[in-house]
Amino acid sequence: MDLDLRKLRYFVAVAEHRHFGRAAQALFVAQPVLSRQIRVFEDELGYRLLDRTTRSVELTAAGRQLYDEARRITTVVDAALRRVREADRGEQRLVVAFSPGLRVSEAIREFTARHPEVAIDVFPLRWWEQDAPLRDGRAHVGFLRRPFDDAGLRTVPVGREHKVVCLPVTHPLAGRTALTVADLDGEPVLDVRKRRTSSLDEKFELIASGQGLALVPLSVAGSYSRPDLVYLRVTDALPVETCLALPEGDASGPASAFLGIATATLRRLSGEDEGETGADRGWFDEIHDRRRARRPS
Repeated sequence: MDLDLRKLRYFVAVAEHRHFGRAAQALFVAQPVLSRQIRVFEDELGYRLLDRTTRSVELTAAGRQLYDEARRITTVVDAALRRVREADRGEQRLVVAFSPGLRVSEAIREFTARHPEVAIDVFPLRWWEQDAPLRDGRAHVGFLRRPFDDAGLRTVPVGREHKVVCLPVTHPLAGRTALTVADLDGEPVLDVRKRRTSSLDEKFELIASGQGLALVPLSVAGSYSRPDLVYLRVTDALPVETCLALPEGDASGPASAFLGIATATLRRLSGEDEGETGADRGWFDEIHDRRRARRPS
């Protein structure tokens, strides 16, 4: 069978709202029309997608799987249509994705100075989808922090970043100036394997409330300063690599031009040749200045 994108979008709306009335309002269609279209869609597919009651709508196992797939499908279709529209208008647009804490603005300024004809959008990445927007067309190039799946991507290292441990100010280790990995033995460390969080804000809220510790890149620590959190250097933790990435097939055009300019700019800013980067030292000094300022005299 051919997949009807209109019915797929209807299904996605119901799956997200868990309510036919609210989904119908979001789609600007009548509720009976939406209900009928979903039932036709289920009949065409040959299995039930939704469990309906008078008060709620829940996804079946098949519905959950289709919802995961449908989000990717509609994202790819929307990105493709956007590119077609831009080509028809003769527009050049570059979407630059970046991982939390990483700063790509200087590279964008350098690129724009040389290529003012290219419109730039930025795409802040969530922790669970570092490389996905490069694969589904939402972004053309990414400033990423490893690890991520680099299969099918051209990657260029631009720097390294040290990690710090984030812990609540009430923790017994909070008064130390630095820690080692061994100091964290037995501590509840929040990571994706033990407790998956939907955002950095959620992770830091859990840490501040005493639910565990976390090892985070120094740039993330600098972006999430809070009076109830302390960041300490972990002297023997391995640094993480930062890199630029774009799909392997994209060898020309704005993305390739951006890659060359951004590589030089970000390597210069990272001070890669200095071992511990100048950027790292600046973040760490700033964090400790804030910490000293909060201490009572």
